[in-house]
Amino acid sequence: MAGHDGRPPRRPKPSRILVVALLTIAALYFLLPVYWLVVASTKSSAGLFGSFGLWFSDSQWLHNLSQVFSYDDGVFWNWTWNSFLYAGIGGALATLLACAAGYALAVYRFRGREAVFKVVLAGVLLPSTALALPLYLLFSEVGLNNTYWAVLIPSMVSPFGVYLCRIYAEAAVPMEMLEAARVDGAGELRIFNTLVLRTMTPALVTVFLFQFVGIWNNYFLPLVMLSDDHKYPLTLGLTTWQSQADRHPELYQLTVGGAFLSILPLAAAMLVLQRFWRSGLTQGSVKG
Repeated sequence: MAGHDGRPPRRPKPSRILVVALLTIAALYFLLPVYWLVVASTKSSAGLFGSFGLWFSDSQWLHNLSQVFSYDDGVFWNWTWNSFLYAGIGGALATLLACAAGYALAVYRFRGREAVFKVVLAGVLLPSTALALPLYLLFSEVGLNNTYWAVLIPSMVSPFGVYLCRIYAEAAVPMEMLEAARVDGAGELRIFNTLVLRTMTPALVTVFLFQFVGIWNNYFLPLVMLSDDHKYPLTLGLTTWQSQADRHPELYQLTVGGAFLSILPLAAAMLVLQRFWRSGLTQGSVKG
Protein backbone atom coordinates (compact mmCIF):
# COMPACT_ATOMS: atom_id res chain seq x y z
CA MET A 1 0.00 0.00 0.00
CA ALA A 2 1.42 3.38 -0.98
CA GLY A 3 1.70 6.33 1.37
CA HIS A 4 0.28 9.84 0.85
CA ASP A 5 3.22 10.74 -1.39
CA GLY A 6 2.84 7.65 -3.53
CA ARG A 7 5.79 5.87 -2.01
CA PRO A 8 5.50 2.56 -0.17
CA PRO A 9 5.58 2.91 3.64
CA ARG A 10 8.96 2.45 5.22
CA ARG A 11 9.50 -0.65 7.25
CA PRO A 12 11.19 -0.20 10.61
CA LYS A 13 14.82 -1.23 10.62
CA PRO A 14 15.67 -4.44 12.50
CA SER A 15 18.13 -2.52 14.69
CA ARG A 16 15.39 -0.10 15.74
CA ILE A 17 13.04 -2.97 16.57
CA LEU A 18 15.80 -4.56 18.66
CA VAL A 19 16.43 -1.32 20.56
CA VAL A 20 12.72 -0.87 21.30
CA ALA A 21 12.45 -4.48 22.45
CA LEU A 22 15.45 -4.15 24.77
CA LEU A 23 14.12 -0.89 26.23
CA THR A 24 10.72 -2.51 26.78
CA ILE A 25 12.33 -5.45 28.59
CA ALA A 26 14.39 -3.06 30.72
CA ALA A 27 11.28 -1.02 31.60
CA LEU A 28 9.40 -4.15 32.61
CA TYR A 29 12.37 -5.32 34.66
CA PHE A 30 12.38 -2.11 36.72
CA LEU A 31 8.62 -1.55 36.90
CA LEU A 32 7.52 -5.09 37.73
CA PRO A 33 8.75 -4.96 41.38
CA VAL A 34 6.94 -1.63 41.83
CA TYR A 35 3.76 -3.12 40.41
CA TRP A 36 4.09 -6.13 42.71
CA LEU A 37 4.55 -3.81 45.69
CA VAL A 38 1.38 -1.88 44.81
CA VAL A 39 -0.61 -5.10 44.45
CA ALA A 40 0.82 -6.69 47.61
CA SER A 41 0.09 -3.60 49.70
CA THR A 42 -3.65 -4.11 49.12
CA LYS A 43 -3.78 -7.74 50.33
CA SER A 44 -4.38 -9.27 53.72
CA SER A 45 -1.66 -11.27 55.43
CA ALA A 46 -3.29 -14.50 54.23
CA GLY A 47 -3.74 -13.20 50.70
CA LEU A 48 -0.11 -12.09 50.57
CA PHE A 49 1.02 -15.72 50.50
CA GLY A 50 -2.14 -17.53 49.36
CA SER A 51 -2.97 -15.69 46.13
CA PHE A 52 -1.33 -14.86 42.81
CA GLY A 53 1.31 -12.25 43.47
CA LEU A 54 0.71 -10.11 40.39
CA TRP A 55 -3.04 -9.62 40.72
CA PHE A 56 -5.39 -8.08 43.29
CA SER A 57 -7.18 -10.27 45.82
CA ASP A 58 -9.24 -9.41 48.91
CA SER A 59 -8.34 -5.73 48.72
CA GLN A 60 -8.12 -3.96 52.08
CA TRP A 61 -5.68 -1.21 51.26
CA LEU A 62 -6.91 1.47 53.67
CA HIS A 63 -7.00 -0.99 56.57
CA ASN A 64 -3.43 -2.08 55.84
CA LEU A 65 -2.15 1.48 55.74
CA SER A 66 -3.91 2.40 58.97
CA GLN A 67 -2.24 -0.61 60.62
CA VAL A 68 1.14 0.56 59.39
CA PHE A 69 0.68 3.98 60.97
CA SER A 70 -0.80 2.72 64.25
CA TYR A 71 1.46 -0.27 64.99
CA ASP A 72 3.76 0.04 68.03
CA ASP A 73 2.36 3.45 69.03
CA GLY A 74 2.91 4.89 65.56
CA VAL A 75 6.66 4.29 65.34
CA PHE A 76 6.34 4.43 61.53
CA TRP A 77 5.64 8.16 61.88
CA ASN A 78 8.97 8.55 63.72
CA TRP A 79 10.83 6.67 61.03
CA THR A 80 9.21 8.77 58.30
CA TRP A 81 10.09 12.01 60.07
CA ASN A 82 13.66 10.82 60.58
CA SER A 83 14.01 9.95 56.89
CA PHE A 84 12.78 13.40 55.90
CA LEU A 85 15.14 14.95 58.44
CA TYR A 86 18.19 13.05 57.24
CA ALA A 87 17.41 13.30 53.52
CA GLY A 88 15.97 16.83 53.51
CA ILE A 89 18.47 18.65 55.72
CA GLY A 90 21.41 16.47 54.72
CA GLY A 91 20.61 16.82 51.03
CA ALA A 92 20.12 20.60 51.23
CA LEU A 93 23.36 21.21 53.14
CA ALA A 94 25.29 18.81 50.90
CA THR A 95 23.98 20.68 47.85
CA LEU A 96 24.99 24.07 49.25
CA LEU A 97 28.48 22.87 50.20
CA ALA A 98 28.94 21.14 46.85
CA CYS A 99 27.90 24.31 45.02
CA ALA A 100 30.34 26.44 46.98
CA ALA A 101 33.20 23.99 46.49
CA GLY A 102 32.46 23.39 42.81
CA TYR A 103 32.14 27.10 42.10
CA ALA A 104 35.43 27.84 43.87
CA LEU A 105 37.25 25.10 41.92
CA ALA A 106 35.82 26.40 38.66
CA VAL A 107 36.37 30.15 39.11
CA TYR A 108 39.31 30.76 41.41
CA ARG A 109 42.91 30.01 40.48
CA PHE A 110 45.06 28.81 43.38
CA ARG A 111 47.95 26.45 43.92
CA GLY A 112 46.89 22.83 44.26
CA ARG A 113 43.48 23.34 42.69
CA GLU A 114 43.76 20.35 40.37
CA ALA A 115 45.13 18.19 43.18
CA VAL A 116 42.08 19.05 45.29
CA PHE A 117 39.82 18.18 42.37
CA LYS A 118 41.55 14.82 41.91
CA VAL A 119 40.95 14.05 45.59
CA VAL A 120 37.27 14.87 45.03
CA LEU A 121 37.19 12.47 42.07
CA ALA A 122 38.77 9.80 44.25
CA GLY A 123 35.97 10.37 46.75
CA VAL A 124 33.40 9.70 44.00
CA LEU A 125 34.98 6.29 43.40
CA LEU A 126 35.19 5.39 47.08
CA PRO A 127 32.15 3.36 48.26
CA SER A 128 30.36 4.88 51.25
CA THR A 129 30.13 1.49 52.97
CA ALA A 130 33.93 1.44 53.27
CA LEU A 131 33.76 4.59 55.41
CA ALA A 132 30.96 3.51 57.74
CA LEU A 133 33.11 1.71 60.30
CA PRO A 134 35.85 4.40 60.48
CA LEU A 135 33.12 7.02 60.87
CA TYR A 136 31.55 5.02 63.69
CA LEU A 137 34.87 4.85 65.55
CA LEU A 138 35.41 8.57 65.02
CA PHE A 139 31.93 9.55 66.21
CA SER A 140 32.24 7.22 69.19
CA GLU A 141 35.38 9.09 70.27
CA VAL A 142 33.53 12.43 70.28
CA GLY A 143 30.31 11.01 71.76
CA LEU A 144 28.08 11.52 68.72
CA ASN A 145 27.19 7.90 67.98
CA ASN A 146 23.49 7.07 68.33
CA THR A 147 22.55 10.71 67.64
CA TYR A 148 20.95 12.42 64.67
CA TRP A 149 24.30 14.08 63.92
CA ALA A 150 25.91 10.68 63.34
CA VAL A 151 23.79 10.30 60.19
CA LEU A 152 23.43 13.98 59.24
CA ILE A 153 27.11 14.97 59.20
CA PRO A 154 28.27 12.25 56.76
CA SER A 155 25.22 13.00 54.61
CA MET A 156 26.42 16.58 54.10
CA VAL A 157 29.37 15.43 51.99
CA SER A 158 28.81 14.81 48.28
CA PRO A 159 31.95 14.38 46.15
CA PHE A 160 29.81 13.74 43.08
CA GLY A 161 27.97 16.98 43.79
CA VAL A 162 31.25 18.91 43.90
CA TYR A 163 32.30 17.35 40.60
CA LEU A 164 28.98 18.14 38.90
CA CYS A 165 28.89 21.70 40.26
CA ARG A 166 32.40 22.43 39.00
CA ILE A 167 31.61 21.14 35.51
CA TYR A 168 28.36 23.08 35.45
CA ALA A 169 29.91 26.29 36.81
CA GLU A 170 32.60 26.21 34.12
CA ALA A 171 29.92 25.90 31.45
CA ALA A 172 27.13 28.12 32.78
CA VAL A 173 28.65 30.90 34.93
CA PRO A 174 30.11 33.61 32.65
CA MET A 175 33.23 35.33 33.95
CA GLU A 176 32.00 38.61 32.42
CA MET A 177 29.01 38.58 34.77
CA LEU A 178 31.26 38.06 37.78
CA GLU A 179 33.63 40.83 36.71
CA ALA A 180 30.72 43.22 36.14
CA ALA A 181 29.39 42.47 39.61
CA ARG A 182 32.82 43.10 41.16
CA VAL A 183 33.13 46.40 39.30
CA ASP A 184 29.75 47.41 40.74
CA GLY A 185 31.16 46.81 44.23
CA ALA A 186 29.56 43.48 45.04
CA GLY A 187 31.54 41.23 47.38
CA GLU A 188 32.26 37.59 46.68
CA LEU A 189 29.65 36.36 49.16
CA ARG A 190 26.97 38.58 47.65
CA ILE A 191 27.89 37.43 44.14
CA PHE A 192 27.60 33.82 45.22
CA ASN A 193 24.26 34.30 47.00
CA THR A 194 22.55 36.46 44.38
CA LEU A 195 24.07 35.46 41.02
CA VAL A 196 25.80 32.11 41.24
CA LEU A 197 23.09 30.23 43.11
CA ARG A 198 20.45 31.46 40.67
CA THR A 199 22.54 30.61 37.61
CA MET A 200 23.38 27.14 38.91
CA THR A 201 19.81 26.22 39.90
CA PRO A 202 19.51 23.27 37.46
CA ALA A 203 22.74 21.75 38.77
CA LEU A 204 21.71 22.33 42.39
CA VAL A 205 18.38 20.59 41.85
CA THR A 206 20.21 17.68 40.24
CA VAL A 207 22.65 17.36 43.13
CA PHE A 208 19.87 17.65 45.70
CA LEU A 209 17.81 14.97 43.97
CA PHE A 210 20.72 12.53 43.84
CA GLN A 211 21.66 13.24 47.44
CA PHE A 212 18.06 13.05 48.69
CA VAL A 213 17.50 9.67 47.05
CA GLY A 214 20.86 8.36 48.26
CA ILE A 215 20.26 9.39 51.88
CA TRP A 216 16.64 8.20 51.84
CA ASN A 217 17.73 4.74 50.67
CA ASN A 218 20.82 4.59 52.89
CA TYR A 219 20.76 1.55 55.13
CA PHE A 220 24.27 0.66 56.22
CA LEU A 221 25.27 4.00 57.78
CA PRO A 222 22.22 4.22 60.11
CA LEU A 223 22.66 0.53 60.93
CA VAL A 224 26.20 1.18 62.13
CA MET A 225 25.56 4.52 63.84
CA LEU A 226 22.19 4.10 65.56
CA SER A 227 20.95 1.82 68.32
CA ASP A 228 17.76 3.70 69.33
CA ASP A 229 14.91 2.53 67.10
CA HIS A 230 13.17 5.90 67.49
CA LYS A 231 16.04 7.48 65.53
CA TYR A 232 15.86 4.91 62.73
CA PRO A 233 15.05 5.98 59.16
CA LEU A 234 12.47 4.05 57.17
CA THR A 235 15.02 1.70 55.59
CA LEU A 236 16.32 0.47 58.92
CA GLY A 237 12.90 0.46 60.62
CA LEU A 238 11.26 -1.66 57.93
CA THR A 239 14.17 -4.11 58.07
CA THR A 240 13.57 -4.40 61.81
CA TRP A 241 9.93 -5.29 61.18
CA GLN A 242 10.93 -7.87 58.59
CA SER A 243 13.41 -9.50 60.97
CA GLN A 244 10.63 -9.89 63.57
CA ALA A 245 8.07 -11.28 61.12
CA ASP A 246 8.86 -14.90 61.97
CA ARG A 247 7.52 -14.30 65.48
CA HIS A 248 4.80 -11.84 64.44
CA PRO A 249 3.49 -12.86 60.98
CA GLU A 250 1.37 -9.71 60.65
CA LEU A 251 4.60 -7.77 60.23
CA TYR A 252 5.03 -9.20 56.74
CA GLN A 253 2.05 -7.19 55.55
CA LEU A 254 3.10 -4.12 57.55
CA THR A 255 6.56 -4.25 55.99
CA VAL A 256 5.08 -4.42 52.50
CA GLY A 257 2.72 -1.53 53.22
CA GLY A 258 5.51 0.52 54.76
CA ALA A 259 7.76 -0.14 51.77
CA PHE A 260 5.00 1.08 49.45
CA LEU A 261 4.60 4.28 51.46
CA SER A 262 8.36 4.82 51.58
CA ILE A 263 8.68 5.06 47.79
CA LEU A 264 5.96 7.71 47.41
CA PRO A 265 8.18 10.68 48.43
CA LEU A 266 10.88 9.53 46.02
CA ALA A 267 8.38 9.21 43.17
CA ALA A 268 6.97 12.66 43.95
CA ALA A 269 10.46 14.20 44.03
CA MET A 270 11.38 12.61 40.70
CA LEU A 271 8.17 13.82 39.04
CA VAL A 272 8.45 17.37 40.38
CA LEU A 273 12.19 17.85 39.80
CA GLN A 274 12.77 15.79 36.65
CA ARG A 275 12.80 18.75 34.26
CA PHE A 276 15.49 20.47 36.34
CA TRP A 277 17.31 17.15 36.58
CA ARG A 278 17.41 16.68 32.80
CA SER A 279 18.46 20.25 32.07
CA GLY A 280 21.10 20.11 34.80
CA LEU A 281 22.73 17.01 33.38
CA THR A 282 22.58 18.28 29.79
CA GLN A 283 23.74 21.84 30.32
CA GLY A 284 26.33 20.96 32.92
CA SER A 285 28.03 18.47 30.62
CA VAL A 286 28.27 20.73 27.56
CA LYS A 287 31.69 22.04 28.36
CA GLY A 288 32.81 18.98 30.30
